Amino acid sequence: MNLSPIGEACLIAREGRRLRAYRDSVGVWTIGVGHTSAAGPPQVAPGLAITAAECDAIFARDVAAYVAAVRSGLTAPVGPHAFDALVSLCYNIGPSAFAGSTALRRINAGDAAGGAEAMLMWARPATILGRRRAEAEQFVTPYAAALPRPTDAAARIRIAAPLAAVADPRVATPVLVPTAPRPARLARLRDAIRAWLAATPAAGRA
Repeated sequence: MNLSPIGEACLIAREGRRLRAYRDSVGVWTIGVGHTSAAGPPQVAPGLAITAAECDAIFARDVAAYVAAVRSGLTAPVGPHAFDALVSLCYNIGPSAFAGSTALRRINAGDAAGGAEAMLMWARPATILGRRRAEAEQFVTPYAAALPRPTDAAARIRIAAPLAAVADPRVATPVLVPTAPRPARLARLRDAIRAWLAATPAAGRA
């Protein structure tokens, strides 16, 4: 399993996308889509600036490592929405912390509800709790029922195509409109989502 285009869009919304180095909420120098020096090159220092293309390349490399960490640690079957939520958690807390987490242990033991609850244990700094609640909700909510939210106080992410192919016919699904600030990036995500919907059997998306 891989990070779905919906999961990617939500992860970017959670992390933000900045082309100049800044200090995150705990003082770590960060750039791009939540990239820090701990994830590998480039080393982030005051004054560092990158292009949009470099940002996308760094994110692609970074997220591949976190996807691999989730694949490696996860032994229980989960749906795309749950896998995406775990990648988001891992991206934020790091592969080592994820591998030793109570959340992963419970999920692998078949306790999905307990795993979602344990995701909320990662609540420092306090400002992260809104994201953590949204990740827990994403973990237990199939995309056919609702798209994920960046935080529990934010609106659900919006994409530029209806989800008719993925939606349970019993669940009303609106046609959604783009809101991303970078049209080129949005177009790539939209095309990726459409391709994913076309290639993934409906039974595998629940």
